[in-house]
Amino acid sequence: IQLGFAQGREEVFHSGQPDPVKLIQVYPNPATEYVSVKFEAALAKKVSLTFHNILGSELNLETEVIDDYEIKIRVKDLNSGYYFISVQDEKINFKSTYKFLKR
Repeated sequence: IQLGFAQGREEVFHSGQPDPVKLIQVYPNPATEYVSVKFEAALAKKVSLTFHNILGSELNLETEVIDDYEIKIRVKDLNSGYYFISVQDEKINFKSTYKFLKR
């Protein structure tokens, strides 16, 4: 199943652009105070982020765009557990979700 998904993504991004899914890092994981979303391409000011808890409820978290390549998210006040970050850029038809653990 994952192989088919990866193949589908390659077709979508065949325009010579690298696949954004492979260029995003979420760290540290597990996190205690902040989580960074780092992009290899200059996408930080173009994407929208949404946050959800494990039950699917949307969260309002403080974010800071560090530069074109990194967004810092404050998770210090969250309870311990798993959370999701959805990254979306409608211009290039990209959406992906990343899981992290808050300690």
